[in-house]
Parts: sequence; C-alpha cells; structure tokens
Amino acid sequence: MTKTYIPGKDEALENTLEKIGGAIRALGYNIIEARWLNPAPYIWSVHIRDEDCPQVFSNGKGASRNAALASAYGELIERLSTRYLFADFMLDPVMEEYGYVHQPDEKWFELDEEQWPEGLLDDRWKELYVNHQDLVPAQLADMNGGGTGKGLCALPYVRQSDGETVYVPMSMIANLFVSNGMSAGNNREEAIVQSLSELFERAIKTRIIADAIALPEVPAEVLSRFPHIVEGIRALQEAGFGIRVLDASLGGKYPVMCIVLMHPDGGAYACFGGHPTFEVALERTLTELVQGRALDELEGFPPPTTDMDMVDEPHNLELHFIDASGYVSWAFLSDEPDIEFADWDANSPWASDNKTACTQMMDLIHSEGHEIYIAEHTDLGAFACRILIPGFSDIYLPDELILNNNNASLPVRPVLYNLQNAGESGWLHLLETLEGHHVNDQMRVLEWAGIVGDSSRWGRLRVGEFKVWILLALNDLEGAFELLPPVLASGDLNETDRREYAALHAVLELYLATDDITPYRRSLDYYHGQQRVDLALDWITGEQRFPGLAAMPPAAPTEGHRKLLEGYRKVLEGQNAAQNLA
Repeated sequence: MTKTYIPGKDEALENTLEKIGGAIRALGYNIIEARWLNPAPYIWSVHIRDEDCPQVFSNGKGASRNAALASAYGELIERLSTRYLFADFMLDPVMEEYGYVHQPDEKWFELDEEQWPEGLLDDRWKELYVNHQDLVPAQLADMNGGGTGKGLCALPYVRQSDGETVYVPMSMIANLFVSNGMSAGNNREEAIVQSLSELFERAIKTRIIADAIALPEVPAEVLSRFPHIVEGIRALQEAGFGIRVLDASLGGKYPVMCIVLMHPDGGAYACFGGHPTFEVALERTLTELVQGRALDELEGFPPPTTDMDMVDEPHNLELHFIDASGYVSWAFLSDEPDIEFADWDANSPWASDNKTACTQMMDLIHSEGHEIYIAEHTDLGAFACRILIPGFSDIYLPDELILNNNNASLPVRPVLYNLQNAGESGWLHLLETLEGHHVNDQMRVLEWAGIVGDSSRWGRLRVGEFKVWILLALNDLEGAFELLPPVLASGDLNETDRREYAALHAVLELYLATDDITPYRRSLDYYHGQQRVDLALDWITGEQRFPGLAAMPPAAPTEGHRKLLEGYRKVLEGQNAAQNLA
C-alpha cells in the first residue's frame, strides 16, 4: 500500500486511518461518511457520524480525501476521549453503573455554600475565576452529573511548569473553555502541538479582530512556494469570491495565518489557522474556510463595520469562535497594514519536528505569564489531550459561571420528569428558574435540560411555549395571554401546534374580557374548530394541564436519550477494558 506523509504528521495517513478508525470501530460505533465536499482543488471536508447515536459525530478537513478523513477520525477520538461529544447532556445514570460520570480519576467535592474545599484549583485559577466574583462550590455542580447528588465533580490536570496535579471543576471547563484546546494525534507531541496551534490561532484571532489590527498580505512570491494552495485559492476567486491571504503572526511571533473571504453579497468572513509549519498553517486556514460548506453556502456573513463597539463586544467575539459569523471592522481590512509581513516560512523560529516545536510553543506561552494545564487520555487507542490555559484559552467570560451557567436546569430537572404531579410549588420553582436565568424563549426545553429531544410535544416544546403552560397551571391567565402573541409569531411551530395556540389565544382573550363566552361560541367554533375550542377551555379552567407532556423516566427520559446513554456506555466500557488490561 502506498504511504502518504504530510507535513506536521508523524505517521502516514493510511496508518492513522487504520489505527484510529480501528480504535473507534472497536468501541462498537458504526461510523458512516455522511457528507463529502470538494468545492475546489485540494480542499476537502467530510462529516462522519455514528449510525445509532447521531450525537457521536465529527468533521474533518484536508488537502486530500484521506487527509480530511484522518482529520475527522482524529476529531472523533479526541471528543470521545475528552467526553466533549456528551457535554450537553444529562449523564447521571452511569454513576450507579460505573462509579464515575466523566473519567475514572475524577474527584468529587462537597457543594459548600461558603468554604472553598482544600485541593480544588490552585492560586492562578482562584485569582482569575473565584476571588473577584465570590464564586462558591455550590454554583459549580456540572450539568452532566450534578443530578447524582455526589456534589462537585473535578478532573485532574497537570500544571506543565512544575508537574503538579490540579483539580479543575468540570462545570468551569464546560462553561468557559467549551471545545477549545482538544486534540488527538499519532503521539503525545503531535497532539499537543495541534492543540496549542489551535489555542494560538483562536487567541490571536480574538486579539486581531477586537483590536482591529490591519494585517499584511502574503506576497505572491511567497504563496508561489505552495502551488496546491494557490490552485485552491484561484478556484475560489474564479467562483466570484474576493480572497485575501494575510500574515497573522504579528511580526513572526505567533504561528498563525488568516484568509478573508469577501462574498459578492457584501459579507466578510475571516478564517484563521495555526501551526508551527507555515505551509500547514496556511493550508489549514484554507480548508477551514469552506469546511462543511458548499460554495453556495458561503453567503449570509455580516458586512464589515466601522462600529468598534459592535466588533469587540464579547458576544461577537464568541461568534467568531463558534462559526466565524461575527462582525469584522473595516480597519481590519485596510490596505495599510499595522505590522510588516514576516516571512516565517523562510525564516521560521519554529522547529519542524513536533517534539521540539512542542517545547517551543510551551515556552512562549509561559514567557507571557500563563500557566498550561494538560489532561492526557490514551485508553481509547490513540493519544488525545485537553489543554487549558486560564486567561488565554477561555472562550467565555468568568461571569458566565454565575449569569449563564449551563447547570441552571439541575434544581428543576426532577420537576420536568414528573411535571403533572409537581404541584404549584414545583411549577412556580420552574418558572422562577427559567425567568431568573433569562433562558431564551426560543430554546427547546429539553435542550436546556440536557435531554435529547424527539418529535413529541416534549421534543418540540420551546421555553416561551412552556411558560404559557406553567402560567395556565398556576391560574395566571393574564400572564399566559401576554406570552401567546410572541409564541404565535415565532415561526417555530408546526401547523397543529400553531392552530391550537391560536384557538387558545382567542378563547383566552374572550374569557378574560367577559364572564360568559357562550354568545361567541359559534364564531369561535367556525374559526378554530369545536375540538380546539373545547381543548382551550379545558386548559384555561384547569381540566387539563400540560397536554402531551407526560412523565419521563429519569434513567432514559426519551428514546433519543436512551440511545445517547448507550453510545456513552461504549466509551466507558472501552476505557474500563483498556485499564483492566493494563
């Protein structure tokens, strides 16, 4: 078999596909290649997923078909190893079966309201996230296992400056760092270089966009060293896109590149890529630019703006991390760069081998005053890691831990499981939780609760609708009436639900305005149908509450969640088997 080696990788692509693909299949996943895209020469991307559990999926990109597939398998094993694929879901039931929720070496701490427990975090973490906002452990139960009653779950990370192990709350990792800093590789150094490259890419991108730094263009003679990249860029230009290739290294200091795609519709899309090898950084930027998107799906990005308050607003910068859909400034696109081009291909400060580059990258981060914390995972058949750099790799601001923690549903999840019998105190607690945490009315209720949805009313239900049903159960008819117009205007309802809510709104309006709706009954039946009017009256009078919202078993609230937990157990079984062999 022909062996294909590419820069930055220490094994042939064929070996990587065999090793990591085999490791994933050995866990019991049935992976299918769901979507391939090749919109231009040397630009490939693929979406893969498990046929039985759709939450097990990943995306890959590369300059060839095999490179993209290896990238997708690498992302999948990385996210299985770190459990990121399951980060949005309730995982309580596995505690009773396996004795842990996330990792065998996790540690649980008491949910104290005042005292910070010994052995949780170090001074750096406390300074950045705890002290200035009086954070307490009781606020940091994680949404995945917080319903077990075990307390606060923390995972061990090794501080690279001195080798000390530091326990970091899972809730802090999930809410502040999300997917940033995860990677897998053919060996330890390759994975760490990949992870640090992405951390540099995202941190420097945020700095450049927030500060509106005008970057220098890469000269044509430098680009000509990489004919396959030039060919891909030319194909995009011939398709009608404006393409600018920029040096984002800030004078050769950081291994980061940038490509800006300007759409004829006026939108601008800035993509960044990082790696100690110039060619790899540039190629990753180009393949990331259209990963998962056909050429006709590159529209809809916002136009450049002169409003810097809009550009450096935290939510806009978060959008650049999520899907690059945030605003960029006109100053960023200036033809007069703030920094001169640095040819860090010809005069690279970075070593070409991963082992040396790994050390160099860590030294640079340490020299800027940061601490690096790494969790390493090898039990699933490949090396994977998750790297946290407080104050450098955070995606969300520290106040998210208080104002927008994803664990908000924990106290009321038992109410959802048995909604019909929760009583007024339970319903009121649920309503106060939704409003107190300012949960978006368009969010699906089960998604907020960490439960996999389905096609039932539970699965379709959004927070705004849910508030209507809670208010009706609490006999707050005026409150329910006020919420119905935005629900009807949302555009998210299927036809059956829309007609039922329209009938409810009409009947409720008359019910509140008059003591007797009998004179209007014939017209109501004409407009909305007798059955829907009868239902509306039952809901208003309390004869029926929470239609279609039946009790859910906590061990598997929905069929989709049962399949998710089955998929999760495959990871835990594989890890336990590997540890038993060791």
